[in-house]
Amino acid sequence: MTFAPNLTERFARARADLRMGVPVVISDGTSSALVCAAETLTELRLVEFIKMGAVVTITDHRAATLKVPAYDRDLARVVLPNSADLEWVQAIADPADDLKNPMKGPFKTEREGASEIHRAGIALAKAAHLLPACVVAPVANGMAFALQHDLTHLTTNSVLSSALSPLDPVIAARLPMDASEAGRVHIFRPDDGAEEHYAIEIGAPDRSKPVLSRLHSACFTGDVLGSLKCDCGPQLRGALAQMGAEGAGILLYLNQEGRGIGLANKMRAYSLQDQGFDTVEANHRLGFEDDERDFRIGAEILRKMGFSQVRLLTNNPAKVAKLESCGLKVTERVPLMVGKNQHNANYLATKAQKSGHLL
Repeated sequence: MTFAPNLTERFARARADLRMGVPVVISDGTSSALVCAAETLTELRLVEFIKMGAVVTITDHRAATLKVPAYDRDLARVVLPNSADLEWVQAIADPADDLKNPMKGPFKTEREGASEIHRAGIALAKAAHLLPACVVAPVANGMAFALQHDLTHLTTNSVLSSALSPLDPVIAARLPMDASEAGRVHIFRPDDGAEEHYAIEIGAPDRSKPVLSRLHSACFTGDVLGSLKCDCGPQLRGALAQMGAEGAGILLYLNQEGRGIGLANKMRAYSLQDQGFDTVEANHRLGFEDDERDFRIGAEILRKMGFSQVRLLTNNPAKVAKLESCGLKVTERVPLMVGKNQHNANYLATKAQKSGHLL
């Protein structure tokens, strides 16, 4: 018996550490480095990172905005100068003031040596819903350094593993709703300590037949506040209403706000949209991909609930393809054409032109 955390628990601890500005140590088998999220880095720790010969690691999308060569394909390593202060580091990571201060360089970048630890640092920052930028400095002995400074130690393999954290059912209870009095809510919790996800079951769907289903990503602004900038709220209510009318269905409410980048970063993207960038351009300037969601979560929940075939309520063909790649059979794509207004017309046009949505 041991009380020490396993790899999954260490990952959850590291994610929380980064959010609080505490560095973690990551090793790749031959080398180790101290890694801290640029967004939560403190002035005192920055001083130490400079002494250690650190770099600021950013994604290729952010590098393109800053005109920095991404020698490592999907990321760039910008050398941290001795004169750097916290404002300099955060300007590399955060595009909020790019238009006010367009000339941030010149930058010196690293192009030699391995970058797997840096890649793991970016992945960990994304998992923590922070800006995808981190400060990385080499250390001689990762395990010893972590023990000496009471820091979480991880391997690149444990961070970059593509395995989905197991999802466990927690509880289910009846919930009469406007859409249907025959409603039931199921709660699923991932083993890695990330956000819980919800399945709203309408009626008593036949597990042997394709179920009317929607994978709905959480949207606080649209679902709760009734935002007119997107079509999420109308899609949520429209999907539930259609399931209620048919008498059966499954709506998965997945906590992957802002296409998986988190609410704070979504608000950063909205701020960039106010500067004239579309939704995809805003995500890229922040350093994210167009879509950071993991649709394996929805597929796993459907399987655990006994479903193998779905009629999918979506305007996004990519969502159909991703579900099918997870082993589910999509027998029909059911359009969900609701929510267009003068405030989101450009947003919907961008989804159609750049993300392939059928609108």
